[in-house]
Amino acid sequence: MVKQCLILLGFFVFAFTPMHTVKAKTVPKAEDLYVTTEDIVSDLVLPTIDKRVIKEYGDDELFGWEWQRIVGIKYKDNHSYDVAVRINIPSKNNDNVKEDLVKIRVSPSCDSGKINKQKCNHGLKIEIVEYKHLSK
Repeated sequence: MVKQCLILLGFFVFAFTPMHTVKAKTVPKAEDLYVTTEDIVSDLVLPTIDKRVIKEYGDDELFGWEWQRIVGIKYKDNHSYDVAVRINIPSKNNDNVKEDLVKIRVSPSCDSGKINKQKCNHGLKIEIVEYKHLSK
């Protein structure tokens, strides 16, 4: 009788215990990702640059454009920043890559009491100040 109970108990333990364990791969959460200042600036100005590149080159022949790097950032007296960005516009057959320089003015909101309201009286604005074709 004891032998039968042990065999039955062993069968139940064997049947209901998983044979393989699988460890799920952990995916980093969005708050755990490392970003740079350039990533933040690019997220802010990317839609504005995208609209202007489409205006400059047209939607038909445009294959896309690539962010190359920030060339410079200058602070203005009216609580705004001029950001110069160099971008590449590859052709569809990749034989001619064009290089452009885009100057964007980023004007953060002035709704803080610590900011001089006489010099700063605007909300968040992002606008293109200058667009230059560097390559022929």
